[in-house]
Amino acid sequence: MKKTTALTLLMISLFASAQQETIDQKVNSLLKKMTIEEKIGQLNQYTGDNSATGPITINPNKQTEIKAGLVGSMLNIIGTKYTRQYQELAMQSRLKIPLLFGQDVIHGYKTTFPIPLAEAASWDLTAIELAARVAAREASASGIHWTFAPMVDIGRDPRWGRVMEGAGEDTYLGSKIASARVKGFQGNKLGDLNSVMACVKHFAAYGAAVGGRDYNSVDMSERMLWETYLPPFKAALDAGAATFMNSFNDLNGIPATGNAHLQRDILKGKWHFQGFVVSDWGSIGEMVAHGYSKDLKAAAFSAITAGSDMDMESNAYRYNLAELVKEGKVSVDLIDDAVKRILRKKFELGLFDDPYRYSDGKREEKELNNIENRKSALEVAKKSIVLLKNENETLPLSKNLKTIAFIGPMVKEYKANMGFWAVDLPEINYDKWVVSQWDGLQNKVGKNTKLLYAKGCEVDGDNKEGFAEAVATANKADIVILSIGERHNMSGEAKSRSDIHLPGVQEDLVKAMLATGKPVVVLVNAGRPLIFNWTADNVPAILYTWWLGTEAGNAIADVLFGDYNPSGKLPMTFPREVGQIPIYYNHFSTGRPAPDENAKGYVSSYIDLKNSPKFPFGYGLSYTKFDYSGLKLSSTKIKSNENIKVSFQLLNVGKVTGEEVVQLYIKDKFGSVVRPVLELRDFQKVKLNAGESKTIEFTIDKEKLSFYNDKLEWNAEPGDFEVMIGASSTDIKLKSNFELVD
Repeated sequence: MKKTTALTLLMISLFASAQQETIDQKVNSLLKKMTIEEKIGQLNQYTGDNSATGPITINPNKQTEIKAGLVGSMLNIIGTKYTRQYQELAMQSRLKIPLLFGQDVIHGYKTTFPIPLAEAASWDLTAIELAARVAAREASASGIHWTFAPMVDIGRDPRWGRVMEGAGEDTYLGSKIASARVKGFQGNKLGDLNSVMACVKHFAAYGAAVGGRDYNSVDMSERMLWETYLPPFKAALDAGAATFMNSFNDLNGIPATGNAHLQRDILKGKWHFQGFVVSDWGSIGEMVAHGYSKDLKAAAFSAITAGSDMDMESNAYRYNLAELVKEGKVSVDLIDDAVKRILRKKFELGLFDDPYRYSDGKREEKELNNIENRKSALEVAKKSIVLLKNENETLPLSKNLKTIAFIGPMVKEYKANMGFWAVDLPEINYDKWVVSQWDGLQNKVGKNTKLLYAKGCEVDGDNKEGFAEAVATANKADIVILSIGERHNMSGEAKSRSDIHLPGVQEDLVKAMLATGKPVVVLVNAGRPLIFNWTADNVPAILYTWWLGTEAGNAIADVLFGDYNPSGKLPMTFPREVGQIPIYYNHFSTGRPAPDENAKGYVSSYIDLKNSPKFPFGYGLSYTKFDYSGLKLSSTKIKSNENIKVSFQLLNVGKVTGEEVVQLYIKDKFGSVVRPVLELRDFQKVKLNAGESKTIEFTIDKEKLSFYNDKLEWNAEPGDFEVMIGASSTDIKLKSNFELVD
């Protein structure tokens, strides 16, 4: 049996090698036929004319240039009708090299899933991969070959609007999610009609932009880069990611787009990346504004030599590379390497065999109306909701309630539930396609329950004229559900905020609702951690609902009434005040650590605020409770080639079925460099029926104990370690110690 399996694997490997060799031969053969202008054309990407995810650009010669073979890729061309039209133009070129069509398919295509940060709150890798898989099926059926996702930047600063697009603050969790999303987008292999190429972004360290301000500088040590910010990129690469995108920021004084250390030394050198790198929108040309390049020509030189293969919308390569080659400043070999990388992907996608294979209108219509996609969106949305507070078992709501007041600016929104980075398809009628929160509640309650509505106020501004109606409405009800938060376009690219408190007079509306004496449940809709201290301290029940997508209303209703028991856990720390930012759980200790959160004096603390967050990383409640007991370690002393089995009993002591995200943290007590106070090193999402128990087991090996030392060597150092099992980074249930010996 083993011999048969080995033989099968060998044959598959040989076939794959032969296939790759054939593709490489085709690429080299085509390259020999290409003029320098045609080669540079493959490195040139333009946007369509109808929609844009960056500054709108006008190029009246676009179609002429495509016919001349001077364009290699297009973005923002949506639908089989239009991708076919543009591909037909490319087929009029001398060599008939097909176009690549890219699109920002970030959290769904037509069927919109929760924003990525919300999906990360599910801690459910299977669900996250499913969301990307459905997005890939729909996008590929609409003529798209390539998505500019996943974003794998580590985000420790909630002022940065793009935290909504990533997986949060933790490197381990972020790496697992990066891998899941790549696998979801790319499916079994590139070239399958239901897959799209993933594009891992933003390479690198964009999430550490100074002050949380988008496009800003980043300054950090090499060790911080390698230990915290690079691992999710490596995990995505190991999962087979086809492409990478560089970032807008400079890193230690060198713009990422022109950073050879990032692109040549690390990505294409040390990591042996065989795909291609695309610039972010106009980022090659932006090196002039950085003060790094004298002009667009100098920017083109820096980018191509540093390893940026494709120029998205700056025209730097289009108008300068040929001259740089002619002047002997840029080697043709550099151009050829970039072109080969792009052509190879076009061959792998099967576009040379059939340029229109992704432009099948019948498949598009069938896939975009697949009811199973909506079912998947509902399941992922439910898993993404985090229960922050539930005093006196306010939730779940009884289905026998006579009257419910549903109040707030988010209640009857449709498109807003899609969140930032939703694909804006012109044919979608949002009030028919998206389930609003109001619709979701109406779908859930029976005929004997009356729903009342009042808007109360806008998301921002200081107008309280709607308060009186809201109070009157609340007074008629048995319970108040209040839906508040930030607008969907308050988080996302170019949406940095210096103040992340709940905007406008919404918290005053919360106070007015609570003053009625009615039980109050608050839904917080947002793309980032917000600050809402009064609400957190005084409202009995709070659900963090993020922006949940197409099925938002149904998902929220299922959780409110207990048809789904919330299981989400926070992937980012929620601060008490902006002054704590950046705040994250796995910080270093100091020479003067605060002994407790109320400590003052000559220790590392604030004189006007606790050090602790409002809600910690990994936190989230359930409608049931779990008991942790019986921690066992298979050994308390191991060598570097050995491992430890960690086991314990998890018991559902409540009355309903529930899921618990069990988190394993490690603390390296002493090291050659300062180590974090604790680090997530594993987790499991476990479903238990009421009264059911299960033995949970983790394995700790050398890899989970390793880190980068001051020489950037990845290794585990002998010494004492503490293993902690918890329900969050601050709710540690079980702990023990072990030793790593030489």
